[in-house]
Amino acid sequence: REASKTLETAATVIERMRDLGANRQSRLVAVGGGIIQDVATFAASSYMRGIEWSYCPTTLLGMVDSCIGGKSSLNVGPYKNIAGNFFPPGRVLIDTEFCTSLPKIQKIEGLLEAVKICYASQGTEFEKYLHLAGTGELIPNTATLGHIIALSLETKKRFIEEDEFDNGVRLLLNFGHTFGHAIEGASEYRISHGVAVGLGMLSAVSFSEEFDLVDRSLPRIAALVKYVNRLLAHIPDLAKTLEEISPVQTMERFRSDKKHRRDEFAVIIFDKDGLLERRFVPASTENSNRIIRVFENLRRELYEIQ
Repeated sequence: REASKTLETAATVIERMRDLGANRQSRLVAVGGGIIQDVATFAASSYMRGIEWSYCPTTLLGMVDSCIGGKSSLNVGPYKNIAGNFFPPGRVLIDTEFCTSLPKIQKIEGLLEAVKICYASQGTEFEKYLHLAGTGELIPNTATLGHIIALSLETKKRFIEEDEFDNGVRLLLNFGHTFGHAIEGASEYRISHGVAVGLGMLSAVSFSEEFDLVDRSLPRIAALVKYVNRLLAHIPDLAKTLEEISPVQTMERFRSDKKHRRDEFAVIIFDKDGLLERRFVPASTENSNRIIRVFENLRRELYEIQ
């Protein structure tokens, strides 16, 4: 649960490891979803200045995205993902059979993260992803999910190899996250992370339009919006939940994102060709109002698709 993704939880794990007699030659094995991974990453990196650890993700979101890259992200008070570090596992073990027991919403979350990664690439990964997942059943079968996981991880691997510590091109993988984290937090986590990222990608489209950078009819963007809407249409009561969230409160969550500068908002938006770019925009009243309009428009769009 999101409430467990804290420094206090990591400290409890560290204390338990000590009680069990773990030493610097011990290996921590984490089995679970993204929150288990975040806590395990931080605990393993901190315990006796770092011990080896392995990770077996049990959610599709963990399999397609967070299992590689080595980032931990912990919440402190009202601030999401404000603490963390880089400490990759020595081994990652993926068994797609875990996916057969996942509820539909968790599979949708994983697909939203996978399409985000593939869209962030400037190669043909997005088209390959749509070929695998964009037609037929909403949730692909286990064999196809295996191909999607491989495509997503191979794509992310190239970002990590070029920019391991998030100083350049890897920052494009924050696509959907700055807007998404604001929505997730403002909803008091009633909207889960993967779903919030999907909403964040739609928000990035609207924000790009606010600056007249792109038109959502551009084929690449249109394909993304169509696919994301198709997935989000199957999230129960999503439009109703969004309606209960104040756009002004969501804007305050957006403003507190750790990636911003003192007087500028850091956003991942679109260029004229529909590719992603990182841009800093002034943290002005005008731009704050633009972002509020984005969140207001998002609520209307969700009612149309649900």
